Amino acid sequence: MGRVAMQDDSTAQLAWPGSSLKINFTGTSVKAVMRDERNDNFYNVIVDGKVVNKIHTAPVKIDYVLASNLPAGKHTLELFKRTEWDKGKTWFYEFQIDGNASVLPTPISLTRKIEFFGNSITCGYAVEDSSGKDRGTGPFENNYLSYAAITARHFNAEYYCTAKSGIGMMVSWFPLIMPEMYNRLDATDANSRWDFKRYTPDVVVINVFQNDSWIVKQPNHEQFKARFSTTAPTPDIIIESYQKFVKTIRQTYPKARIICALGNMDATQPGSPWPGYIKKAVVSLHDKQIYTLFFPYKNTGGHPSVKEQQAMADVLIAFIKKNIKW
Repeated sequence: MGRVAMQDDSTAQLAWPGSSLKINFTGTSVKAVMRDERNDNFYNVIVDGKVVNKIHTAPVKIDYVLASNLPAGKHTLELFKRTEWDKGKTWFYEFQIDGNASVLPTPISLTRKIEFFGNSITCGYAVEDSSGKDRGTGPFENNYLSYAAITARHFNAEYYCTAKSGIGMMVSWFPLIMPEMYNRLDATDANSRWDFKRYTPDVVVINVFQNDSWIVKQPNHEQFKARFSTTAPTPDIIIESYQKFVKTIRQTYPKARIICALGNMDATQPGSPWPGYIKKAVVSLHDKQIYTLFFPYKNTGGHPSVKEQQAMADVLIAFIKKNIKW
């Protein structure tokens, strides 16, 4: 699952958060042959629906023991990328199972599809950092515990996460914005394009504007200058930029239900104008299949914790159950 690039029909290149590989098999142990671009990526190993291990991939091609001493019989193993694309790419070559074991067919059990366009909140940035330092480095980021992945698992939906920490709709903390990234296979390559025919979600969740809300107030920041010169965008420009991206997603996925979300950081705190910008953008589109959802302001420091991500998932799950039949 995820925007996985296949190379030479035998090697899978993983970069996006939440990308995953799954195998059904009989046997008692599984290994994976992998190589990392750097040394910053981490993966969850999920056996029969339970996270049993975390591996840290190295920049050399080696075998990783994913699971061992399993009970004899049928098992499912999933390798899930916890970290986002700025941590580099990982090349996956093969699974290795016991000599007497066998690979089983993978049943088509995921009948629903959901895609998220988001920032650090959606990535699961610093979600496992309980020290208060809000560190987003590899050991503390875990997309599996993000509200997005939790929601996808709840609905047994195929999950794609097109997200990057720090990204905005109009301006980011770096020279790339969501309207420039959303259609890439390799996010680091401006000429790379994702084939949207490979995956058509039933539901799309957009949770972007948190970073914009900060940078538009920092005229000395290099990205403010690059995007706006010397003048911050007016509310009308902000609304128009959001509306333009939602139109692009609607043209890309004509039949999808689109949830324009925001939060749960300070862009949704009391008095914030940013939910209002989104409401106005959506209302003016006159599309009954586009919704708004604003996660309650968490009113704590740093990025969402495990508990706060779960609270967001609870809100989103309830919203989808109430409003969307899929």
